[in-house]
Amino acid sequence: MTVRVMLISPAAVAAHEARFGGDGPLDAAALRRTRAAGRLPAAGRVLTAPSPGCRETAAVLGADAAEAEPALRDLDAGRWRGRELMDLGACEPEAVAAWLTDPGAAPHGGESVRDVIARVGKWLDGLEDGRILAVAAPAVIRAAVVHGLALPAQSFWRLDVQPLSLTELTGRGGRWNLRCGVPLAQGQEGTEGDRGHPTSPAGTQSS
Repeated sequence: MTVRVMLISPAAVAAHEARFGGDGPLDAAALRRTRAAGRLPAAGRVLTAPSPGCRETAAVLGADAAEAEPALRDLDAGRWRGRELMDLGACEPEAVAAWLTDPGAAPHGGESVRDVIARVGKWLDGLEDGRILAVAAPAVIRAAVVHGLALPAQSFWRLDVQPLSLTELTGRGGRWNLRCGVPLAQGQEGTEGDRGHPTSPAGTQSS
């Protein structure tokens, strides 16, 4: 048996609302994009990060009963939470530069990139065989890919996770294969012959 982990990123909110720790609810445009994305692939277990945006994404896509998983929480930006990167770059340029180049740095007092990779990696390695689907922030998905493929921690910021895309890790015994950057609707095509359990009792989207 193998573990099949399907990670879905939520829709992006308006650019002017993008902030560190910007894990609030989806705005109207993000909700429209999420409703248009289709339904979730089937899985034996469906999880979501505890943030409002991830929980709302899961619900809109038909997984109202998704379990909140604390290990999938977004990167803790400490005292930078709620701040914009451009503003911080002007006020604390050296701190921002250190954070973006040194995966062990945490000038904001929260988690470093290495901390997030370790947290998500521990969760990934502890999964039992089967199909798991989870809605999580891009930082968490990046961390899963870095850990799963044993990439250098410095590669974290070089991975681009698109909104409402499917990143899939399949593995056993600590060896993982990656399928990434698949639009959510397209990602369902590869699951039709391998259904498993539906993501929600009704098997339909929320309106």
